[in-house]
Formats: sequence, structure tokens, C-alpha cells
Amino acid sequence: MAELNTGDGGGKKGGGKVRSKKQNSKVDLTAMVDLAFLLITFFMLTTSLSKPKAMDLGLPDKETDDKPPVDIKVDQRRTVTVILGDNDKIKWFHGLIETPEPGGKPQDIGYGKEGIRTVLLPRVKSIPEVTGDKDKGLIVIIKPTKKSTYKNLVDILDEMAICKVPTYAIVNDFSDPEKKLAEELNKGAK
Repeated sequence: MAELNTGDGGGKKGGGKVRSKKQNSKVDLTAMVDLAFLLITFFMLTTSLSKPKAMDLGLPDKETDDKPPVDIKVDQRRTVTVILGDNDKIKWFHGLIETPEPGGKPQDIGYGKEGIRTVLLPRVKSIPEVTGDKDKGLIVIIKPTKKSTYKNLVDILDEMAICKVPTYAIVNDFSDPEKKLAEELNKGAK
């Protein structure tokens, strides 16, 4: 049992007045401790803890040395390449850089509603109509440069989710023309 003891109290302390002896007061703290534990338990059970948020990434299977890599031919009308640069800059092009689609020359753009989203949303809807196959949608190839930040990669992945792009990949190998684009994009970076 929890108790609160106070001093001994009166008695004779030398000469003079006679004082009455004070009783020890005992306060039983058991009920207060029980209440504290009940409140702690109540708030622990009723509070919803924040759950960590994670983004699902589909990663390829580990390659084995006995199988040579297989190149997959993809219709260039379905591909959009996005190169991430320094200071939230993006260069994008439709098709292949060597033989771009009409209107597919590399262009600068930013993030957000007025940026890359204006490019992706119409293409997500139109590509299945162009190819004639509803199962074959837009493919976005994301190529971050060394000057781009992790925030840039997260921002472009958010854009993929917002635009509901069916297929996208993060790639770190650049062709020679793409290297020139990346250098041009990062020009002026420290």
C-alpha cells in the first residue's frame, strides 16, 4: 500500500509550553496510482499511432549469369523519357532521342499541375487508342542525373501515381545524346 508519511509531530522540545502530540496522517495513494494506470492504458489503447507510409516498388528478379539479358522491343510511340536534373529541372521527349516522334524533341518542363502532368495525362489516355491495344499503355523511362536530388525522384514518382501511368522504370544508363541533354540540363550547377 502506498503511504504518505508526515513528520513525527509535537512533543517536548525543551522548556516552555506543553504542546499536544500530533497524530501521523496517512494518505492512501493506492486509488490514485490505480487511476493513473487506468488513464495511461485508456489513452494507449484509444490513440491511433501513425503508420509509416511506404511506396510499392516493383523490382526485377535477380539476374543469373547463365542467362544472357533479353532486349525487349517496345513501340517507341508508347515511350516518354524523363531526365531529372539540378534545381527541379526536367527534360522530356516522346519516343527515341535519335528518332523522336513528331513534336517529340526534348523540352524543358517542371513538376506539378502546370509541369510534367500536362504532358503525361493526355498521353496516358491517348496511347492505348494510338496503338489499338488497351493493354499497351504509356511507358515512362525516368533517368535521374547525378545532380538531381532524392526529392526530385520522389516528386516524379508522385506524378506517376497521380497520372496513373501503367508502366514506368527508373534507369541510370544514358545514351550519348541523352548525356548531352543531361549536361545541358545541369549547366550552371555547382
